[in-house]
Parts: sequence; structure tokens; C-alpha cells
Amino acid sequence: MPLNLGNDGSSRIILTEPRGSTAEVLLFGGQVISWKNERREELLYMSSKAQYKPPKAIRGGIPVSFPQFGNFGGLERHGFARNKFWSHDEDPSPLPPANKQSSVDLILKSTEEDLKTWPHSFELRVRITISPGKLTLIPRVRNIDSKAFSFMFALRNYLYVSDISEVRVEGLETLDYLDNLMGKERFTEQADAITFDGEVDRVYLNTPTKIAVIDHERKRTIELRKEGMPNAVVWNPWDKKVKSIADMGDEDYKTMLCVDSGAIEPQVLLKPCEEWKGRQELSIVSSSYCSGQLDPRKVLFGDN
Repeated sequence: MPLNLGNDGSSRIILTEPRGSTAEVLLFGGQVISWKNERREELLYMSSKAQYKPPKAIRGGIPVSFPQFGNFGGLERHGFARNKFWSHDEDPSPLPPANKQSSVDLILKSTEEDLKTWPHSFELRVRITISPGKLTLIPRVRNIDSKAFSFMFALRNYLYVSDISEVRVEGLETLDYLDNLMGKERFTEQADAITFDGEVDRVYLNTPTKIAVIDHERKRTIELRKEGMPNAVVWNPWDKKVKSIADMGDEDYKTMLCVDSGAIEPQVLLKPCEEWKGRQELSIVSSSYCSGQLDPRKVLFGDN
């Protein structure tokens, strides 16, 4: 687990595995900012205008949203975890010890400053692990307060795609979603798969554990598997909204797509001394993957 100091003073952790794929993680935000396969191809989007200027969040990679997602509450957008410096977690139990070359354990503890805006004592942990063709994140939240509290959590996955108009998302068909472009009004997904020809900003409810992002031009599928996070968020700002986002290039929307794992609606209720645990795996599926395999009935209910 080499620790590099960037030119901007950022503490950057490089994870590697024997076949040659890598991941880069910043202590600022506990954020994955790069994931490359063994051919050194970048799999995560990073904004062409991304800047490392704490406490401003970094646009791209996999930011952590906690204890709020987006504007689904009264705190700052997406909460404060992505704007804080995290620390190495020296005691990640009850998780088993991890390989130090391919994994890192990080922790964020509540501070007096945090308690002023969100009066709950917590420990937020995440284990990040790279393996051939796969990137795994295991987030955990522990209540170290004397009272119960509720929170939201999400991993915002900025995926790098070849051409957003040639991408489809499968596994969310027939599900209800909250449309952030329509005041969080609830709708039911009618399409066989989600395709893109305009701005999309939706929180899908009661989603399956497996979702596929199929990049036709690259003949590549990124498969998202998740546990403990019943929501999936799909976001692309498209050509007009992107111009209003200061830290995104005007053309960036063409090569990015967010498909997030989240526990947003409903929120997670945690009693004192309890711990919540989630899990997310992003994996690359070979070009032989047939999109038709993702029969929504099988995705939702298994093969039984």
C-alpha cells in the first residue's frame, strides 16, 4: 500500500494486484479517484476541470455521500464525509486482515465541528480492495452515541463511458423511482433498459443486488453488485445542465455516467453501539456478455 504525496500535497494511496490493475485513493474524502484495468485503461471518470482544493469535493471517481445524499435533507449537498480528511484505520475488526498491497482501510470519526451541524457521534469506515477485474468497497457506520440516529449513505460511481448515447443500464426496469427533475415525484420505469438522450437524475427504490452498465462502443459491461444499499441512483447532466457545473467541462457529459449504490430512501436507523454494513463490487464483464442475459425477473428474483 504505497503512500504517495502528490504535487498538491495530497496523500494518495496506490493499490495494486499481480495482474497489473491499480486503484488510487485519496485520504481527502476517503475517495477512489482512479481504477485502471491490467491494460492501464481508466474505468472511472474524472472531470477535465477537477481540482484538489479542500474542503471542496473532487468531481469524479467514487465520492462518499454521508450522512446525507444530494439535497435529501438540510445539510450541505451530499453531506460532509467527502469534504474531510480521513485516516488509516488500524483496527478494522471484525473484518479480517487485508492484503496491504491491494487493500486499504480508512476511517472518519465525528468531530466537534461535525456535531454542530449533525449532532450524532459516529465512526465511518470503508475498506477498498482491488482484485483482477474488480473493485470492492465495504462501508460501515457505527453509532458511538448514546441515542439512536438515522442517516443516508451512497457511493457515487462516476463511470467512464465511450459515448453516453451508446450506453444502456439494465436491471432497473419495472421499478419505482424518485425523479429529481420533477421535484422527487414518484414514477415507475417503463423502458426495457435505461438509455440516454437527455438529462437523467433518478433515485430507484428497492433495487436488485445486480445492475449492468453496457457500453456498446467499447464492447464492455461494468457490473454493479451491492448489499445493504437498496437504492440505485442514475445521473447524467446532459448538455445544458453541465454548463452550469463549474468543475465539469462542457463536453464531459458525453463520457460519464453515475450509477450509484445507496441507502437513501428509506434512511438507515442505527441504535447505540450498532453497526451498519454495506458492500459494493464493480467488475468488468468480458465482451462476450450478452445484455439479454439480464432478464429482469432473474435479476430481481434469481433463477428459482
